[in-house]
Amino acid sequence: MPVHRPGPIRPRRLFLVALLLTAFSLLHPAAASAAEVPEVPETPETTATPARGSAHMGMGVVAHDGQDGLPAGTRASQAEGVDVASYQGNVSWPTLWNSGVRWAYTKASEGTYYRNPYFSQQYTGSYDVGMIRGAYHFATPDTSSGATQADYFVDSGGGWYGDGRTLPGTLDIEWNPYGDACFGKSQSAMVTWIRDFLNQYKARTGRHAVIYTATNWWTQCTGNYGGFSANPLWIARYASTAGTLPAGWSTYTMWQYTSSGPTVGDHDRFNGALDRVQALAGG
Repeated sequence: MPVHRPGPIRPRRLFLVALLLTAFSLLHPAAASAAEVPEVPETPETTATPARGSAHMGMGVVAHDGQDGLPAGTRASQAEGVDVASYQGNVSWPTLWNSGVRWAYTKASEGTYYRNPYFSQQYTGSYDVGMIRGAYHFATPDTSSGATQADYFVDSGGGWYGDGRTLPGTLDIEWNPYGDACFGKSQSAMVTWIRDFLNQYKARTGRHAVIYTATNWWTQCTGNYGGFSANPLWIARYASTAGTLPAGWSTYTMWQYTSSGPTVGDHDRFNGALDRVQALAGG
């Protein structure tokens, strides 16, 4: 059977093809442009990572747990508090006091490489208007040991004073904004890191540090370890209730309930009236 072989494309045909393509591009410039420059989907490599030192309480809570509703009807029996960090700058503490806030925590440090430049204004300012105040440390377990970071925290203003108006320091342990959620650690290694921090803080100050965390993170990164119940729990959950607590705690001491309160800072409620806040400060 003879095989048909196509002949060469004639110049006239080439001219007609070129003419048709030119006409299409003039009539549909957007389609032509899209064909020339394909859209590149966003990848993790093109997503900006925050600068070291910029982390703060609850930074990953909205992203991982969401924010759904606010509590109602409990403020009279639960003292209102706020927590602040450097991104709030100089805080108007009289405004917060007049709104009903009676206790506050200020970020003091992160890892062993960052101290809050606004710490003095925020930590001392809250005290000066009459609030009961405390300091917190944003943990980065992938950069140094727990004991080393506890020392850095205490040396950065996170200690405790028996003046009746200073709360024990808080370990902020939550999603890593700079990389792997669990800072590259196994669940058992994370528990060891936390224990080392807590033991060193108690050795330096005589107080059990508060643990700030979210139940989902705690379950994922510690295996829902239940052995730290001697430490007060500060639970982060942006909803109408505090929800299920991490293992080992039957109740929370503090609850961060929103990142979008009516005034500056994340807003929190103490599990009790002002006298319970004073009791924790007094040791």
